[in-house]
This record gives sequence, structure tokens and C-alpha cells, in this order.
Amino acid sequence: MKAIVCKDWGPPDSLELQDLPDPAPGAGEVVVEVRAAGVNFPDVLTVQGKYQVRPPLPFTPGNEFAGVVRALGEGVRGFAVGDRVIGFTRTGAFAEQVVAPVDALMPMPPGMDFDTAAAITLTYGTSHHAVVDRGALKAGETMLVLGAAGGVGLAAIEIGKALGARVIAAASSAEKLDVCRAHGADVLIDYTRDDLREALKAATEGRGPDVIYDPVGGPYSEPALRSIAWRGRHLVVGFAAGDIPKLPWNLMLLKGASVVGVFWGEFVKREPKANLAAMREMLGWMAEGKLKPLVSKRYPLADTAEALNDMAARKVTGKVVIVP
Repeated sequence: MKAIVCKDWGPPDSLELQDLPDPAPGAGEVVVEVRAAGVNFPDVLTVQGKYQVRPPLPFTPGNEFAGVVRALGEGVRGFAVGDRVIGFTRTGAFAEQVVAPVDALMPMPPGMDFDTAAAITLTYGTSHHAVVDRGALKAGETMLVLGAAGGVGLAAIEIGKALGARVIAAASSAEKLDVCRAHGADVLIDYTRDDLREALKAATEGRGPDVIYDPVGGPYSEPALRSIAWRGRHLVVGFAAGDIPKLPWNLMLLKGASVVGVFWGEFVKREPKANLAAMREMLGWMAEGKLKPLVSKRYPLADTAEALNDMAARKVTGKVVIVP
């Protein structure tokens, strides 16, 4: 099979496309023929050695995928060769085949295409864990989504609307905000042109957002936190802007607010049943048309570095996928 290989930590351009032996499943494992693999910002950090978890070198990056079961390991129940599945694994998805533990797979819903199936695990899983579990967003509350046109941002908008909240989307261009509007955002803020604090004051009549969904960090976190409502929750999802902000703790004291960490990968590891329940809820919302994942571009396996570079440069709207 062909696979992308990271031999040493470095930029995406250092990745290699190699021919590797077809994998064989061990006990409790399944080999899946990959039809589409989702690209995420943690993939960029992982190949650079900057992510929270460093896989042993060499490795194949990529952790979410959709495909067809090719082989079953000893003891595997509930799946058969030819089944269409969605999966999540630490590494290995940017390849023609991937090995995954059976408990990392779930059946694809009837009628769902592979691109969509590969685009929902991490982004929607992260946003559901953040908004529903960690942020406890309620109907009638207001949520600000920073970096709102990205994969997790659009997922957060849709989940917020599914819960009955009012959603303010902040992004870096009019084109990106148009996408946010199409996915349900009630208020749009271009934070490259507008003063974020003043715009939030106007949008909330001075009250501020109850929940701040922050996958961006950098220069936007502090003005957002300064605008938060009483008893607000600032969700720390990631740092796509590059810099980890240093926030003054007195802001949380003055607003009775909370800064809440969101680490979906560890949540999946520690609370798999809760994650599975969240995914089932979201698949139900998708069937009702409340969640509509946007896959904006497809890259062949040989162009994986280009996909990661586009992600790093924040050129991606919604999700992009690798198609082996």
C-alpha cells in the first residue's frame, strides 16, 4: 500500500509518500481500506513534534477516516468484511489502508458519503464535548465562536443552534463569515476589521457572551475574555493563531467566570461511553438536517503536505480530506 511517512519532526514538506507492506490486523483490530481521511490542525502540530502526544518515529500521520473493512483480527465481533465504517486512531489514516482497534470504529449511517463521514469525528466530537459537556451551553444563552469558519468552528455554530442558543461568529474575512451565516450564525464579526470588544458589546447589549469557544488563541483570547458575561465559560480548544495567550486571572474573578480546558482526544480515551453517546446524538442531529458538515476541498494522497500547509496557513474553510 501507499502511505505518507513522517521520518523526523519537521514541516509538512518533509513528509514522504512510500510503498509499505499491507498491514495485518492483530487481536481485536480491523484493517480498513481508507476512502477518505480528515485533515485537522493537530496533524500539522504532530508532524512537527509540537502536539501534546508524540508518536514514535517513523509513523504515518492522520487520525480520522472513513472506509471499507478489509480484514478482521482475532476476536472481532460486530463488523464484517465489506462494512462501511467511520474510525478514529492516533496515527495511520493518511494511507491506503489503516489498522484500528475495533472499539475505535462505528458503522457509517446509510446514505452518508465517505467525505462527510471522514469529516465528523474530530471536529464535531471536539465541538460537542466543548459546547455541551464542558461549556454546558443552554437554550437562550449566547455563544461567541472564534475562528468560526474552520472545521471545529462551523461544528460549534451548528451544535449551538441545535441547542437553541444564539451564536456570534467571528472570523477573518467577509467570505468566511458568509460561510458562517450559511451554517446558522446569528451575528457576524470580522475581527481583522472590527474592534472585537466593541462589536461584542453591541451584539449583546453590553452583557457579553455566556460561552466563548476559542480554538484560536493569540491576540483574540484576551479581548474575548474581557467581554464575557457574568458566570461565563471560556473554552480553551486550541491555538491556531500560534501563540498561547497569557491571560490575567483577575478577569475571571471580576466576572465570576471560568476558563475551561477542552481535550477531546483524552476525553475519548478516558470516557469512551460518553463520547459514543455524543456521536449518536450528533448522528441523530445530522439525520434531522441540523448538522451539515462542509467539505471544501479534496486532496490526493500525494498532496498531503499541501493540505497540511493550507491548514497551517489558515486557508481552510470547513473541512478538507485526503483521498487515497
